[in-house]
Amino acid sequence: MNISSDIRNLISQRRKGYTLPAPFYLSPEILELDIATIFGSHWIFVAVEPDIPEPGDYVRVELGHNSVIIVRDDDMNVKAFHNVCRHRGSALCDEQKGSVGNIVCPYHQWTYDLTGKLIYNEHMGEDFDKNDHNLKPVHVGNIAGLIFICLADEPPADFEDMKRAMEPYITPHRLADCKIILQENIVENGNWKLTMENNRECYHCVANHPELLNSMYEFGFGYQPSPENADKVQEFRDLIVAETERWESCGLPSEEIDLLDSRATAYRTQRLPLIRAGESQTMDSKVASQKLLGDLTQRNLGGLSFWTQPNSWHHFMSDHIVTFSALPIDATHTALRTTWLVHKDAVEGVDYDIKKVTEVWRATNKQDSNLVERTQRGVKSDHYEPGPYSPYTEELVEKFTNWYIQRLEAAMESSASVIPIKACR
Repeated sequence: MNISSDIRNLISQRRKGYTLPAPFYLSPEILELDIATIFGSHWIFVAVEPDIPEPGDYVRVELGHNSVIIVRDDDMNVKAFHNVCRHRGSALCDEQKGSVGNIVCPYHQWTYDLTGKLIYNEHMGEDFDKNDHNLKPVHVGNIAGLIFICLADEPPADFEDMKRAMEPYITPHRLADCKIILQENIVENGNWKLTMENNRECYHCVANHPELLNSMYEFGFGYQPSPENADKVQEFRDLIVAETERWESCGLPSEEIDLLDSRATAYRTQRLPLIRAGESQTMDSKVASQKLLGDLTQRNLGGLSFWTQPNSWHHFMSDHIVTFSALPIDATHTALRTTWLVHKDAVEGVDYDIKKVTEVWRATNKQDSNLVERTQRGVKSDHYEPGPYSPYTEELVEKFTNWYIQRLEAAMESSASVIPIKACR
């Protein structure tokens, strides 16, 4: 990857403990660098198993100029391929989601089975070898029903460490035995890093997320202690200890794991108590679906949160799951996909009310999108300069930007050549 001297200087001069310089949120050149070094080299969350429940079901994902098809084959395995015909390069699948018997190119009808093998073509002569023209595969990782892909030839091997650590946390919720009841796509008018930074803190929650704070303690995401709040903060810490002990006695791993900035495949998880009934992220903090997930029998299991760098966060409750995937569209726009899931046997109107399941995060997403857009407008100003992170409430934001810069530094070290490009402001 060629990195210009201007961008190299920006990377090396970045000030720790402060937000990033404006070009990181504005520059198309840096966005191209992000696509290559972040989204082209690391494990990216793209789907859940219920996105593709049956053989032939697929989802299409766009990562910069690369289009990828994730498909369920006839043996129920999850496969991923570049969405490019091996004949003359035509895109194969146009829809964001669909179902096929085989993958057929609309241009000249070259046909591939669900394992990517070329099984039909005409007019190529007797010496043509189909085996040399199968679809190009993409690496797939699956953590208890969360599907990740990696475009790199050699993906980061520490994905397996995350998988081993996280499967005991997620498996009791039995994601693969869920169904999607709503999937909502939002285009946020901001750089993808602003979307991720906003997600990594709750400093803004009191002023902006009344629905979310009906069930969620803001203390769970960092809070500056003071004489006025010391009792409440201590009560919350004591509650975490007591509830973690209770949950783990039920076979639910709950202790915090925080590896957000120390490795290529970076992540964090923790099961946290919820307010009042303590059952679910709903307006009244009670379950929105009477059909609990997996073999769970208790409702008040708090919320298991799972964050991954660079693009996802997830919440698992006793009754439903919410997953989020953020992908860059261009330097100033981000695609945010939110997916709500309940038990596959739950019946709408009998076991669950779709409005109650989704209303908290639908409201929160809109509020967050407005905040991202406001920040994007602000960083365009000639008078924007990096501001300081709160050491109490924005530690996870700083871990995100630290991880991001570390990835760029690694790419910079491995890049031997420098080419001049348009200077960044």
